[in-house]
Amino acid sequence: MIRHLAVFLLLVGGPSICSAGRWRLIWNDEFDGPAGAAPDPTKWRYDLGAGGWGNHELETYTNRPANVHQDGQGHLIISAIRNASGNYTSSRLKTQDRVAVQYGRIAARMKIPRGQGLWPAFWMLGSDVQKDRWPGCGEIDVMENVGKEPGIVHGTLHGPGYSGAKGISASFELPSKAALADDYHVYAVEWSPQKIAFFLDEHPYATVTPATLPENAKWVFNHPFFLLLNVAIGGEWPGNPDPSTVFPQELTVDWVRVFRDSSADAQ
Repeated sequence: MIRHLAVFLLLVGGPSICSAGRWRLIWNDEFDGPAGAAPDPTKWRYDLGAGGWGNHELETYTNRPANVHQDGQGHLIISAIRNASGNYTSSRLKTQDRVAVQYGRIAARMKIPRGQGLWPAFWMLGSDVQKDRWPGCGEIDVMENVGKEPGIVHGTLHGPGYSGAKGISASFELPSKAALADDYHVYAVEWSPQKIAFFLDEHPYATVTPATLPENAKWVFNHPFFLLLNVAIGGEWPGNPDPSTVFPQELTVDWVRVFRDSSADAQ
């Protein structure tokens, strides 16, 4: 059995709009592998299978090239597919046991899929999930979109006493009312010990602190988290695909980057 080394990127800093010289890149994936290549196995592993994933989702997650591959042009492609029998497949990647992050700026440049029932996400789970379980481990949803809201991004925190439908959530709609799927956008959080701020294309649209949690709720965001990328299909929030939904649909990821706050290093 091969034992994988978990790399903990312990970052220190406070949230603000990303400024030149402040953020130092410490981990990234530019997805510059050859066409058809799998994601870098030193950085990513897979969640596999069906079962609804706690949300009554419809997809089966696979590691097949049809569902996840690099395109040879600097992108990761996660494809949501409906097969001839009407079943759905997709992929869900995670850095669990590869890389974990604590504080800093965590960002991804992506072009999301579109259509009723599609649910792309870039998010983070506490690395202690196997011990403390969800929601005690904490969850940071950097970006979620549901196809019935094509121009809206959601950012959410989940923890004990504020999970599921009671998560601490905010949303932002493109001023142009354009669909997020029309172009690439940068989705990010800037995370420090007492604050998490959410960004779309450098626009800060929400900030959460311990003081904004429900009364007596615990702040569970002062330990390492791992990253996830996926496209879910169906479920309680987005609803199921309907005749208007066109398949296949693709989440195209240009890059994922983690930055350390260099201004905090100098303190």
